[in-house]
Amino acid sequence: MKVLAIPEVTSYIESLVPILYEKGYFSFKETAQKYVKDLYDDIRTNLPRYVHKSAPPYFDKYGKGMYYAAFRKNRQTVWYAFFTKYLDNGETIYLIRYINYNHLIAKYL
Repeated sequence: MKVLAIPEVTSYIESLVPILYEKGYFSFKETAQKYVKDLYDDIRTNLPRYVHKSAPPYFDKYGKGMYYAAFRKNRQTVWYAFFTKYLDNGETIYLIRYINYNHLIAKYL
């Protein structure tokens, strides 16, 4: 099995470090970098193992027939990875199409 991400997801992940640092969530850029790296590694490594649910229709703008899985990073923050799952030559592919966190998207779940 493979876990891949579309370019928009990769760009979003890369943009998180300065955002988290500048908004004061982390005092040091290195800490923000580690947080983002750990988040992305967790999603890419563990997505196939996590329980996933069908994504609500609101998220169809990122892809049809998606699922999502939750990744809790602390008591207040849960990140959601939205993805499609398909078979390619007998191998399961998880294609991440959107990532965001509970403070912005929980109302749509």
